[in-house]
Amino acid sequence: MSRRLLVSYLSLAAVVLLVLEVPLGVAYAHRERATYARALERDAVYAGSLAEDTLQSGGDTRALRQVASRYGDEEDARLVIVDRDGRPVTPVAPWMRALLRRPEVARALAGTPTTGTGAGVVFAAVPVASSGVVHGATIVGAEVEEVDGRVHAYVLRLGAIAAVVLALVALVGWLLARSVVRPLQAVEQAVADAGSGDLAARAPETAGPAEVRALARTFNDMAARLELLLRSQEEFVADASHQLRTPLTGLRLRLENGDVDGALHETERLARLVDGLLALARAEAAPAETRDLGALVRERLDAWEPAAHARQVRLSADVRGAALVNGDRFAQVLDNLIANALEAAPAGSTVTLVGDPEALHVRDEGDGMTEEELARAFDRFWSKAHGSGLGLPIARRLLAADGGEIELSCGPEHGLDVVLRLRRATGA
Repeated sequence: MSRRLLVSYLSLAAVVLLVLEVPLGVAYAHRERATYARALERDAVYAGSLAEDTLQSGGDTRALRQVASRYGDEEDARLVIVDRDGRPVTPVAPWMRALLRRPEVARALAGTPTTGTGAGVVFAAVPVASSGVVHGATIVGAEVEEVDGRVHAYVLRLGAIAAVVLALVALVGWLLARSVVRPLQAVEQAVADAGSGDLAARAPETAGPAEVRALARTFNDMAARLELLLRSQEEFVADASHQLRTPLTGLRLRLENGDVDGALHETERLARLVDGLLALARAEAAPAETRDLGALVRERLDAWEPAAHARQVRLSADVRGAALVNGDRFAQVLDNLIANALEAAPAGSTVTLVGDPEALHVRDEGDGMTEEELARAFDRFWSKAHGSGLGLPIARRLLAADGGEIELSCGPEHGLDVVLRLRRATGA
């Protein structure tokens, strides 16, 4: 991929250079020849002013021959002076003989100055006239190679500039391609590792352009969820195979002994255990969203009010703020905690929910827990009240799925204080 990126960068740069430099070179060549022709025309006009008297009187042309010879020695061009009949009165270089037969010279003898290029020569032909009478013409010519040499030098400079630009583009393109390809290769390697079974593989999220970083984050989130789901599945299978053995054995024995009531009790225990295991396995299914904690707490307290009334326990709440939670998951957390609190609270006491997303307290006025019991409270299948032992582990797993935490401590006076720490919603 880096090679393709580099080739694309160089191709684009080459096209841009061609679009810019080819017209520039052609325009420079045309301009250089036109400038050179105008310079030759100025020289021809000056030579014509020197030859005007001689051509008009038909006098000695030795002075003109000297002027033409000196001009040829000092300049990269040749000067030829002709009379009104087109006969040269100064020496003619071999390569200029064909030039004298061109129509431009005839137009100059007719009184029209001209410049042009032909037969490998750049030339200017200017009439020598006075009082409207043409007495001859001056022709100044130079071989095109003289002009093309400067054009070639300019083209070589353009080529050197293009080579430097392409070298810089190649260097910068290689660095850019490397900065893009290396993070992509890291993501590719992480994908390959995950595909081979290593779900702990992660792609770097801080390297490369924004699109690659976003891809790496998306992959890492996906890999983390897959890892969590597979671990939950493995834990579910292990826990189910271990924990269901005992109630199934008890259920079979009670059925063999005809103890229907005992069999129903074991069936209810088995159902609670399966429900708890399924809740643990499905804890991370849905995304979090901004929810009003006070509304969620009031909704669950209304649902638990009949059970609390039957136990002669009062439910009290003072909860404010909004948090990033999944409503169903957080409702299940509250159900587990309120159920535990009602189980522990004596008649005539109060279960209180108070706080905000940074610290939401669920307090009861029961016997509380010892230090040893607090240390074991989140162990699976451990229960102080002979329950399934999955309520608090489920609550912690559900909160962790939303980025929250749960802590246990003794209440301000007595009982248990469960503290939930949630992510506060932005702007709430």
